[in-house]
Amino acid sequence: MTQPVTLGGRPKMPPPGAPVEELLVARFRSHARRLFWPALLLIATVGATAYLYGNLPAPFEDWMLLAAAGIVILLLVVLPYLFWISRTCTITTRRVILREGLGSRRRKELSHMRGYSIGVRRGPLQRLWGAGTITLSNGVDAPLRLQNVPMANLVHEVLADQVEVNQILAHRDAQASSASF
Repeated sequence: MTQPVTLGGRPKMPPPGAPVEELLVARFRSHARRLFWPALLLIATVGATAYLYGNLPAPFEDWMLLAAAGIVILLLVVLPYLFWISRTCTITTRRVILREGLGSRRRKELSHMRGYSIGVRRGPLQRLWGAGTITLSNGVDAPLRLQNVPMANLVHEVLADQVEVNQILAHRDAQASSASF
């Protein structure tokens, strides 16, 4: 029986004590299914505006219809999209970075080297879409919650692998530095 072969094989390990370059592993946003209702509302608003333009009852004018449609689109379509696009999660070979915020940016980081527990919670709709909420907790800081992560099982495996590799490298570097003295 032969061993399974991966396309890339094992990643090349740097020599002990050498600085490790930080590489991008994944960058993602929450699942886009939360934009379903704003998209449907956009279609309905444009359709209703096109149908009613020029056919309004006497006390109303077309500019009122266009203003109301603009307000609905701004508040119920554009703002949810901006909130969705303003939250990004980045996984590198050294850490997990969560960036969020429209005007002012908040940034939370969690290092793989310290290690952390990974919890995955998936509701019925999240299971249907393959999404889930991942909670990362190192026992010291507040837990880092990644909500509605697409392909949650794959992200869970990637995070577990990164923690394992970083702890192996840290242990190896500690052994190499203590042996040199």
